[in-house]
Amino acid sequence: MSRDYRLYLDDMLESARKILSYTQGMGLDQFKASELVRDAVVFNLQIIGEAASHVPAEVRARYPEVKWHRMVGLRNVIAHGYFVLVHERIWETIQRDLPALPGQVERILAEWPEP
Repeated sequence: MSRDYRLYLDDMLESARKILSYTQGMGLDQFKASELVRDAVVFNLQIIGEAASHVPAEVRARYPEVKWHRMVGLRNVIAHGYFVLVHERIWETIQRDLPALPGQVERILAEWPEP
């Protein structure tokens, strides 16, 4: 039984919102100092990347502004190369890429009908 891809989009939306909430008002130094927040952020980035990998190619192709490959790539680094994670790179991703993701996913959910 395959899972509806819209549920993966919901997972992405929920995880992005969690990360933004966890890091709201923080700076890089605070992020680096909080093992709890870092662990929660990394876990949710992994969820985002895994969920992104299950969104159909036709949906991904219609929304090239969404950084699908980067999300999946980061998930792979977290899962297989976790020992090389650099806190500054994770923070940069949170600051640069993540704020746009909830709106992008909401738009996709609004424009694509349920199967």
